[in-house]
Amino acid sequence: METPSRQRAAVILAAGKGTRMKSDLPKVMHKVAGRPMVDWSIALARQVGCERIVVIAHPSQQVLIDHVGPQLGEQSIAFQDPPMGTGHAVRCAEDALAGFDGDLVVLYGDSPLVPATAIESLFDSLANNAAIGVLGFDAAEPGLYGRLITSGDGDLEAIVEAREATPEQLDVTLCNSGVMAGDADTMLRLLQSVTNDNAKGEYYLTDLVALARADGKTCKAVRCEEEDLIGCDSKADLAQAEAIFQSRRRIEAMTSGVSLIAPDTVWFSHDTVLEPDVIVEPNVVFGPGVKVQSGATIRAFSHLEGAEVGPGCSVGPYARLRPGAILSKDAFVGNFVEVKNTTMGEGAKASHLSYLGDGEVGANVNIGAGTIFCNYDGYLKYKTTIGDNAFIGSNSALVAPVSIGRGAIVGSGSVVTDDVMPDALALGRARQTQKEHWAGEFRARKAAEKAEKKKG
Repeated sequence: METPSRQRAAVILAAGKGTRMKSDLPKVMHKVAGRPMVDWSIALARQVGCERIVVIAHPSQQVLIDHVGPQLGEQSIAFQDPPMGTGHAVRCAEDALAGFDGDLVVLYGDSPLVPATAIESLFDSLANNAAIGVLGFDAAEPGLYGRLITSGDGDLEAIVEAREATPEQLDVTLCNSGVMAGDADTMLRLLQSVTNDNAKGEYYLTDLVALARADGKTCKAVRCEEEDLIGCDSKADLAQAEAIFQSRRRIEAMTSGVSLIAPDTVWFSHDTVLEPDVIVEPNVVFGPGVKVQSGATIRAFSHLEGAEVGPGCSVGPYARLRPGAILSKDAFVGNFVEVKNTTMGEGAKASHLSYLGDGEVGANVNIGAGTIFCNYDGYLKYKTTIGDNAFIGSNSALVAPVSIGRGAIVGSGSVVTDDVMPDALALGRARQTQKEHWAGEFRARKAAEKAEKKKG
C-alpha cells in the first residue's frame, strides 16, 4: 500500500453489550476464522495505514480491555458509559484523537469481513472533495436498513431510516452499512451539533450527512458487496460470517494451486498459509498460525495449529500438530500422532500412536508406535533430544530431560531416564522371566474353584 497523502485514524465501535449473543463474552471478542472480531477491525485499520486507532469500549468489558490494551496501548481505549448511540460513541474518542490532523474512518468491532479496498475507496472519496464518505451495499432484501439516497451525479443526499422513508425511498436498494469516513476535525465539529431528538434518545452518526450538506459540503456513497458488511449480533450471524469466509478462502486456496479433495470439509483460519502443490484431504482443520510448504500432504481428519510443515511432508490421517510443531523437509507424522513444541528433522518419521511434546528430533529418526515423550512432572516441562539416525523402538517412554545420541537404538518397551550415548543400545525394561506350566495350572485351579462354587 502506498503511503497516504494525509494522516489516517480509525475509531472502532465496540462498546455494544451484544445481548443477542447470549454470552458473558463481549460480542466483539467472539471469533471468526479463529480471530476475535475486534482484531479483524484493528487489522483492517492498520492495513489501510491508520496511524492512530481508538477502540470504544464499555468499562464493564474487562476481557476486551485486557485484550486490546497490549496491542494498541491503554491510551487507545476510550470508554462509552452509558451508551448513547453511534454519534456519542465517536465523540468519546475526542481525547484520544487530540492533536490528530487527518482523515478519520469509523469502523465496527462486529464486522469482520470488510475489505481494505472498500475503506481505501472511502478515503479516495475524501480526496475527491467529499466531506463525508459512507460505505453502502445493494441489499437483496433492504427491509429495515437505512437507505442511501443519491443524486444523479452520485452525490449522497441523505440517509433515510426505513421507518421514515417514503414509498419511493423504500424502493432504493442501496443501504447504509454504518461505516463512515471524513476529515477528523470536520466530523468531530459536526458531531457537536447532533441531537438526540429521536425515538431512542440517542445521538446518531448518520446525522453527519445532513449536517455536512447543510454546511454546503459534498457527501459521497461508496459501494461494497453485501456479504462484506455482515455484522454479527448473534451466534447465527457468526456462523454466517464464518461460512462466507471459509467459502472465499477455499476458492482462494484452489486458485493459488492448492488441491482440496473435498473443499467444503476443510476449515481455515484467518492466517493459514498453504503454498502451491499442497494437497489437503477431507475433514482437515487449520487453527491459527499454520504454514504448509509446497509438496506437503495433509491427510484426512487432521488438526493443525501454530505449526510449520515443510516441503514434501506427510501429516495424518488423524494427526494433531499443536503450537510449536515444526516438520522439516520430508518428515512424516502418521495416524494418531500428536506433536507439540517439537522440531522433527528432515526425513524423521513417527508413523502412528505417539506423543512427541517439547522435543528435538534429528534427521532420519524413526519413532516407533506408542512412543511417549514424558515431558511434564506435574510442575515443569522438560525437553527430549534425539540425534540424527536414531531408532526408537515401539512402546518406549522417554522421560525428559533426556538425550538420545546420534545413531542410538532404544529397545521396544523401554523406559529411558538417562542419556543414551551415540550408537549405543538402550534397554530400560525388566528382564523377562518365565514360569513353565504356570498358565495351565492357573486355568485348572480356577476351573476347580468355579465348579466348587456351583456345588455350594
